[in-house]
Amino acid sequence: QLQLVESGGGLVQPGGSLRLSCAASGSTLDHYAMGWFRQAPGKEREGVSSITTSADRTFYADSVKGRFAISRDNAKNTVFLHMNSLKPEDTGVYYCAATGILGVGRELLKSEYVYWGLGTQVTVSS
Repeated sequence: QLQLVESGGGLVQPGGSLRLSCAASGSTLDHYAMGWFRQAPGKEREGVSSITTSADRTFYADSVKGRFAISRDNAKNTVFLHMNSLKPEDTGVYYCAATGILGVGRELLKSEYVYWGLGTQVTVSS
């Protein structure tokens, strides 16, 4: 059973940066496409970014394009989300997720993902 644990969240000022990590155990990540999602208070969980098993394709929500970058290190069983130029509206709990099959055009839909971590809080505030 694949288990995912997020880390790297915290409090950061607007314009700052954070790097989130998602460490996997119980299986190797090279069989899974990976995604990052976030959920702000009172809002639905939304897709932020995803990456294919071989990292040949990445996908981003329009709200984070040019600011966030997803990457993976299959040898270390870890996926990263590099977040730059953070804004208050980026505040939320960030979740890592995995799926063995990722539908074309559905890369940022939470229904596509099977395994989920418990999340890490990101707060962007001055």
